Amino acid sequence: MRNLIVDIGNTVAKLVVFENSEPISEELTSNTALEALPDVVRTFGPARAVVSAVVELTAEAREALDALAMPVLYVTGQTPTPVPVLYRSPATLGPDRLAAVVGAVTLQPGRPLLVVDAGTCVTYELVDAAGRYVGGNISPGLDMRLSALREHTARLPLVAPMGDLPAMGYDTETAIRAGVVRGIQFEIEGYIRHYREKYPDLFVFLTGGNRLNFDTRLKNCIFADKYLVPRGLDRILEYNDHS
Repeated sequence: MRNLIVDIGNTVAKLVVFENSEPISEELTSNTALEALPDVVRTFGPARAVVSAVVELTAEAREALDALAMPVLYVTGQTPTPVPVLYRSPATLGPDRLAAVVGAVTLQPGRPLLVVDAGTCVTYELVDAAGRYVGGNISPGLDMRLSALREHTARLPLVAPMGDLPAMGYDTETAIRAGVVRGIQFEIEGYIRHYREKYPDLFVFLTGGNRLNFDTRLKNCIFADKYLVPRGLDRILEYNDHS
C-alpha cells in the first residue's frame, strides 16, 4: 500500500510517496497552493494520506487537500504515536517536531536519541533510554540569524549563507558567514557533547534543509536522513490506521 505524505513547511511543501515504509518519490511544491499534488496522486495512486503543516493552511491548500479521494490524517502534537510524549503542552508541539522523533525511533529503537533539525529554526529533540520523547529546544536557523544581523544593526549587510567560510573572517562578509555558520555548528556540537555525557550510547540524527557539514570527530556519531520527518509521518499514519 502506498501512503502520501504532505509535509507543509515554512517555505515549501514536500510531497513524498512511501511504499512498504520506504520513500519512492519526492516532489517539492508551493506551501500555499500545493500545485503538484494532483499530478503526484495521479502518478502514484496512494491509498491514504497524512498531512503535517507548520503554517496556517491557505484556502488554496485546503481546497487541494479536501479534493483528495482518500482518507487523510492531519497530524498535530496531540495525535497518538507509538512514542510516549512527555511534552507538557502537546497542543503547541509542532507536528514536524513530533514526526522527526517518531522517524528517529523507527530507525533506531531502544536507545537514547538526539534529533537535530536544521531548517528555518534549529530544533533539538531528546528521546531518553526508555524510548520516551522528553522534549526539545528551539533556536533561530541559518537564514533567520543572517537576516537578524541585517535587520537589527545599522550597517551590517545581508550575507548569503553559501561562500567562503574561513575559521575567522577576514572581512565583514566572511566574519558574518563564519560567525553564523560556525556558531550553529558549535551549538549543535555542544548539545551532542552535553547529552553524550548523560547517555554514552546517544545516537544523533541530523535532518533539515540546512544540514551542515561536520569536520570534527563528532561526525562519526551523526546520521543524516533527509526523509526523517516524512518517515515519521508515514509511521504515525500506519500506527493510527492499525491502532
